[in-house]
Amino acid sequence: MIAFEYRNYRLLWFGQLISVTGTWMQSLAQAWLVYEVLGASAFQLGLVNVLQFLPVLLFGIPSGIIADRFPKRTIMMVTQCIMMGLAATMSALVFTDVVELWMVYVIATIFGMANAVDMPTRQAFVSDLVGKDAIMNAVALNSALFNTGRIVGPAIAGILLALFGPGMLFGINAVSYIAVLAGLAMIRIAPVFNASTDSPIQRLRDGLSYVRSTPKIMRTIILVGTVGTFGMNFNVWIPVLASDSFNAGSDAYGLLFSAMGVGSLIGALSLAFSGRGPNHTRMLAGVAVMGGSEIALALVANSGAALAMGAITLALIGFSVSNAMSTANTTVQTTSDDGHRGRVMAVYMTVFAGSIPIGALISGWVTDQYGAPTSVAMGGTIVLLMALVQFRVPQRAPSTSSRISPSADARVHS
Repeated sequence: MIAFEYRNYRLLWFGQLISVTGTWMQSLAQAWLVYEVLGASAFQLGLVNVLQFLPVLLFGIPSGIIADRFPKRTIMMVTQCIMMGLAATMSALVFTDVVELWMVYVIATIFGMANAVDMPTRQAFVSDLVGKDAIMNAVALNSALFNTGRIVGPAIAGILLALFGPGMLFGINAVSYIAVLAGLAMIRIAPVFNASTDSPIQRLRDGLSYVRSTPKIMRTIILVGTVGTFGMNFNVWIPVLASDSFNAGSDAYGLLFSAMGVGSLIGALSLAFSGRGPNHTRMLAGVAVMGGSEIALALVANSGAALAMGAITLALIGFSVSNAMSTANTTVQTTSDDGHRGRVMAVYMTVFAGSIPIGALISGWVTDQYGAPTSVAMGGTIVLLMALVQFRVPQRAPSTSSRISPSADARVHS
């Protein structure tokens, strides 16, 4: 756990652990509110995801310029405050019983705009907090905290949802942001000044050119975009599978999300403890297992099997996704140089998170027309085929210009 030797990273990690747990509770509450309370269709549920992630697709890459130009800690404090206010607003709307679907759409859009700036900044910030030798471990630990939240959040949310309704979960998430804000406030890091006089347009072009000219980054981003579009539409699939295929309620909905989180956590911890660096073959193997497991989930859902079988299959999906995406993230970070990392991570996160609204529309429509099992099987098949294609394509050596060195201020131990 070499990344935990860095005080600043520890502060951010523990703050995010609490906040991410609250965010997963809100994610479950939002999907349940839209699909069950407001009576929306699977397509409308998918549209909420579209509006939440579309700003990432539209503004994610330009936001990388902000991440490379201004203090990342300050940027994150602003975005976290905005998202805290949105969660509190949703809680108030639900508790006062005035919430309507269009309000969810509006708040999801504003959240997406804040997230478009926050995501690449947060990803690039990791390399400012630890040295190069700890980046893989830090990314794996970030995945572990994300998936711990995915386990704990839905497990608690499933109970609280049945007892108090979704308004309580939005409120808890609003409070949880205090933890990450406190962690950010206590971080001590020397400011990094970017003296570039290039215009924002020129810096944007330079960042995109850097990505295109670095084959290792380009291949990874293409793979991640495919996975995000076709293989990660769980906010659309799981509520419908729980309700229609497994004939279960909110407690089972939380169980399915938590099962996937357990698998993801095990995958992240296995990567963190392994001490291995990024490996392209392992990444592709994880994506291939993910696609095959989604096909298996579709078969389980269609067969009328017990809920436990669906949970086990989702745990396997979570394990493979965690391994593959952590490796992809580390590959991109360690291949990028310091001057481009913010923009490169913006491209990475834009493709990854921005592909989700596209996939949500597709999977929502397919789910409405043909059912969730068909939608899951289609996504899994495409993901599996992409992994097999990349297995067959020879990997070119990375450019010598892609070497990075750890930030001088990263090595702050305590």
